[in-house]
Amino acid sequence: MKQSNIRRLLWSSSLAAVIAVGATSAALNEPESAAATEAPAAAPQALEVPVAEVTPRSVTLWKTFSGRLEAVDRVEIRPRVGGAIQSFHFREGALVKKGDLIATIDPAPYRAAVARARADVEAAEAQVHLAALEVERAKSLVTSRTVSQSTLDQRSSAYDQAVANADAAKAALDTAELDLGYTEVRAPIDGRIGQIEVTEGNLVAAGLSSPVLTTMVSVDPIYAGFDVNASDVADILSALPDQNGPLPAYGDIPVEVQRFDVTGAQAAVRGHVQLIGNEVDAESGTLRIRASIDNPKGSLIPGEFVRIRLGQPEPRDELLISERAVGTDQDRKYVLVVGKDHKVEYRTIELGASVDGLRVVSSGLKPGEQIVMDGIQSLVPGTLVDPEPVALASTQ
Repeated sequence: MKQSNIRRLLWSSSLAAVIAVGATSAALNEPESAAATEAPAAAPQALEVPVAEVTPRSVTLWKTFSGRLEAVDRVEIRPRVGGAIQSFHFREGALVKKGDLIATIDPAPYRAAVARARADVEAAEAQVHLAALEVERAKSLVTSRTVSQSTLDQRSSAYDQAVANADAAKAALDTAELDLGYTEVRAPIDGRIGQIEVTEGNLVAAGLSSPVLTTMVSVDPIYAGFDVNASDVADILSALPDQNGPLPAYGDIPVEVQRFDVTGAQAAVRGHVQLIGNEVDAESGTLRIRASIDNPKGSLIPGEFVRIRLGQPEPRDELLISERAVGTDQDRKYVLVVGKDHKVEYRTIELGASVDGLRVVSSGLKPGEQIVMDGIQSLVPGTLVDPEPVALASTQ
């Protein structure tokens, strides 16, 4: 009897446990089913991205070339008279002005020549005076028939010859004075002077075969020469205003020259085109261009290599974007454009020149379109975004 009661109690406990577990499971599953049938699917959340509007700007387009500085004038200083080099009056490599004394050739022989020529002039003038008196005397005697007309003619001829001799003596004096002046060798131009080639005490001759005493190059202005593709030159020339005069308006074409030193790039110096060559090089397809650059301090030195930027004569309206907004897909450049539905669109573009840290867009974009400025690698076309307007050059 006791065993039967124990079995009944165990069976009742097991049944109660099964019922409790079933009720618990039903209670846990019922909310999930209700939530699954009653809650709607969550909408995709838009990603917040910085965007900038593409607008046209008036800019001057530039192209960069390598070039070399050239002196406008280069002069070899040679003696115009022979003699011994007495002294030099300049510091090698210094800037000198036109007319500054450079060197002195021994002037003593030339002073003597001037004195001799001056004496010859005085003697010739005395002969002119005497011949004039003889003519006047002969004229009075011809009237009284004391001398013949032939005598008067001879004395008149002698007078004319004396005048000619006096003129020749004066010319010889001028030559002697010029030679004396040439013993002072002076700078023919403003510029930078070179090293001394003939030292003091040496004898030098005059003429084309005479030795070079030193050289000079002008410094202000200075030329910058460089080669440009014929197509680029044609593009620039087509942008020039109509020519009204005989000279082309090359002065309207801007140029910037920048040199480098141990500290890096220096500030650019502005100038203008002075010459465009008249023939295209058959091998390179380029034309030679020469720009004129103001160089009042002489800091730009002939022969130096520089970077040259050649600009368009007139500003143009161009679309500009930041390179941070540009992605690379193999050999193509692209941007992500935000449409009216706030979804991004993949757009292939072509880039042009750099302008003030931005890039010109040659094709692929229209004014007013918005582009993603940052994080384009993490976005795919069709992504829903929340555009946050920023400045075009923003790096946020």
